[in-house]
Amino acid sequence: MKVTHVLAPATFGGLERVVYGLASGQRQRGHRVDVVLLLEAGAGEPFLANELRRVGVSVVTIVSFGRAYWTQLRLLREHCKAVGPDVIHTHGYLPDVLSRILLGTVNAPRISTVHGFVGGTRRARVYEWLQCRSYRRIDAVAVSKKLAADLIRRGVNPNRVHTIPNSAPPAREPDSRENARKQLGVANHVFSIGWVGRVSREKGLDVLLDAMKELRDLPARLTVIGDGPECVPLQRIGADARLDVAWAGVQPDAARLLTAFDLIVLSSRTEGTPMILLEAMGASVPVVATAVGGIPDVISPQEGTMVPSENPAALAAAIRDVYVDRAAASRRAEAALARLEADFSIDSWLDKYDGLYTSLIQKSIER
Repeated sequence: MKVTHVLAPATFGGLERVVYGLASGQRQRGHRVDVVLLLEAGAGEPFLANELRRVGVSVVTIVSFGRAYWTQLRLLREHCKAVGPDVIHTHGYLPDVLSRILLGTVNAPRISTVHGFVGGTRRARVYEWLQCRSYRRIDAVAVSKKLAADLIRRGVNPNRVHTIPNSAPPAREPDSRENARKQLGVANHVFSIGWVGRVSREKGLDVLLDAMKELRDLPARLTVIGDGPECVPLQRIGADARLDVAWAGVQPDAARLLTAFDLIVLSSRTEGTPMILLEAMGASVPVVATAVGGIPDVISPQEGTMVPSENPAALAAAIRDVYVDRAAASRRAEAALARLEADFSIDSWLDKYDGLYTSLIQKSIER
C-alpha cells in the first residue's frame, strides 16, 4: 500500500514517536510510506525528520508563515495528487481538519489516530470541537477504550471509531546505566526518579513536585525530560521549594536513557496510551502512574503501581514503596515487560493498522 502520514510535529513527543513507529514499521513491511510535516517558517526540521530518513522513509516538509492554513491545504493537496496514496493517515487536530476539507479533491480513505484531548484553554476546546467534527467524514482510531468512549460521547459515529492501543517501537540500543546517569548528571548513589513528557497542565508535573516535598528524607533526585508551556513556572516552584530536580530539556532519543532511572513516574491528569509508559515497560523500569485514560488498560497492580490523579500524598507514598522494596518493584517491572511483549507487540500493532487500511480501501472501492 501507499500510505501518507501527515502531522504538525512538536520537537519530539508521544505523537511523534507513534508516527515514527508506524512509518518505519510499515516501510519495513514493504509499504510505500511518506510523511508530510506541516511546519511554521523559521521552526526548522524536527528530530523526527532525520530519524525517519535514517530508516528510509520519505519525508516532505510544507513550510508556511503563521496560520496560513489555505497555503498548507493547497500544498498538501498538490502532494497527495502527485503521490496518489491509498490511505491518508493524519495525526493531530490541524492535519485532521485539513484532511476532511481535502475529501472532495483527493480520492483516498482517511484515518486519524486520536492521541487524546487536553482541553484547558478556550482555543484548545475550539480546536478539539473542529477535530471531532472532522470525524464525521474520516475514521478515527482511539488509542484507549476510554478515549473511544469519549469520542462517541462527543458525537462521533461509533462505526467510525476503532480502538488500537499504541505499541512502543524498538528503541536504539539503550545506554548502560552508568552512561545514561552520566549523561543526565545523576550520581550513582541517588534514588533516580524519571519524568518524561510535555510540560503542560494535563501531564501533572506540578502534582509530582508537590509529592517530592514529602520525600525530602530520601536520597531521591527527580529528572525531568521534556519542555512545554509550564516549564518556567514549575522550575521556579521547584527552586523555591529547594527540591532536588534536574531539568534535562528535550532528549529526542529519551528511551535509550531510561536505564538511568530507578523509577518512572506518570503523574498525568489525562492520557491516551502514553508512549513513555510502554517504553518504561520495555526497559524494565518500575512504574508509578495515575489511573487515568488508557493507563489501566496497559498495566495492572501486578505490573506497576497506580494512584488517583491530583493526589500528591498517594503519589509520594507509592514512590516511597518502590524505594523501600526494590525487589517487589523489580518483579512488577519484569511482569510489565512480559505483558508488553504479549499484548502490545509492534507486529500486532502494525497488523491491526494494516487490517484497518485494507478494510477502508475495500469500502472505498465498493462505493
